[in-house]
Amino acid sequence: MKSHYNISARGAAGGSMSLFGHIDIVTLMLYVALVLVGWLSITSASFDSESAEIFSFSHNYMKQLMWIGISSVVAVVLLLIDRRYFHMFAYPAYVVGILLLLACLALGREVNGAKAWFEFGGIRVQPVEFAKIATALMMARVMSSYSFNIKRFSDLVKVAAVILIPLAIIVKQNDTGSGLVLGSFLFVMYREGLSKYIYFPAIFTVFLFIVSFIFKPETIFLTLLVLFAGYTLLKTGAWKEHVQFISIVLLAIMLLSSFTPLSGYAAIMIVCSIAAVVLVWMAIKSRALMLLWPILMYVYAMLFVPTCDFLFTKLEPHQQNRILTFVGMKSDPTGIDYNVNQSLIAIGSGDLLGKGFLQGTQIRYDYVPEKHTDFIFCTVGEEWGFLGALVVVALYISLILRLMRMGERIGEPFGRVYCYSVAAILLFHVWVNIGMTIGLMPVMGIPLPLMSYGGSSLVAFTILIMIAIRLDASTTDDNIYSL
Repeated sequence: MKSHYNISARGAAGGSMSLFGHIDIVTLMLYVALVLVGWLSITSASFDSESAEIFSFSHNYMKQLMWIGISSVVAVVLLLIDRRYFHMFAYPAYVVGILLLLACLALGREVNGAKAWFEFGGIRVQPVEFAKIATALMMARVMSSYSFNIKRFSDLVKVAAVILIPLAIIVKQNDTGSGLVLGSFLFVMYREGLSKYIYFPAIFTVFLFIVSFIFKPETIFLTLLVLFAGYTLLKTGAWKEHVQFISIVLLAIMLLSSFTPLSGYAAIMIVCSIAAVVLVWMAIKSRALMLLWPILMYVYAMLFVPTCDFLFTKLEPHQQNRILTFVGMKSDPTGIDYNVNQSLIAIGSGDLLGKGFLQGTQIRYDYVPEKHTDFIFCTVGEEWGFLGALVVVALYISLILRLMRMGERIGEPFGRVYCYSVAAILLFHVWVNIGMTIGLMPVMGIPLPLMSYGGSSLVAFTILIMIAIRLDASTTDDNIYSL
């Protein structure tokens, strides 16, 4: 294999190199561009022209400038660290990350209903941001182990445990939005060879949970029965039997609900259960065992949908309201919908080219809450318009694709898994944050990477990205991680 690095320049020690000798400059420039755009947006969102002390650290843009300086120092240090340390300290980092989450659960400060912050003086630190780094490193370490095979059940359990342990603690902190970020690691597992059939149940579960608030269980069961029965029977070429089968099911439901004391729901559950057994028998008889999966999904739906109401009651009131407004079952323009409505007004008012820097009226006059944190994209949309927002989205897409390319270029499992993990985390954050500002996703309190105000978020994403750049810059043909 031909290396794309000048190996001779690394020196006899096998680890030393000039700081800017082999790093991916394009990725670094994308990082710098997003940080600068974020700082300008924070400045515009929090600038007060009547303030006597413009350069006071009481202003958010000056605080963020301080965090940018700290992040720059962190970036330089990470680019100088020997790449082997990231592999060696993956286990300790993961343990420390879990302990921090537990400590925050016990001793942390509650903010917006989530007990997910430490506060030291006037500085808040959110441990979950650094837990993402630890989890990404641990994922890379486990999945790069000798003889690891994602298709082996025991290895799959190991990876699942790495994700589920911090996820459980984060959910317990009532910070569900941040916990869902860990679900992005499914993308990494898919890249490493996890069967696509494992992903469908997860997507199907989310779909069932959402539609359970829109339609009655009876409607869901009958619709799924028609679809899955149609798929099973038509795959075998028995289209006439499909029509007859559905007709018999509907007739049986009508007779049971009309001439027995059973309710419509009970009649549907009984008939559909019998129908599922018949479909299983038909699939086995025709030796089309691959057709069993839609039948099993149907049975799962019958078991899961009745529990959705119970699961919904376990959510916090503000989380329930966000889900109900997202699916259109509740409207509260001056309450839970207010942020999103004002966000849409701000972005729409920017038109094509925007109103100009410091000229956004929706932003300047505080119509948009959280305008410098979770809704920072509104500032971009109002002041720089559609083209400015398009540029920001293009920068994020370029950075994510660059990280994926770096993962493929590294070649060895640890670096590849880690780079894909960083790309997945960024993708989830960008997708959810921008989606919620334009009303396509429920509000989750997910920051926009490198742009939203906050020291924890900026430093954490800096660490995530710089480790990936360092691993890419240190790639050799040898398996340097067989320790």
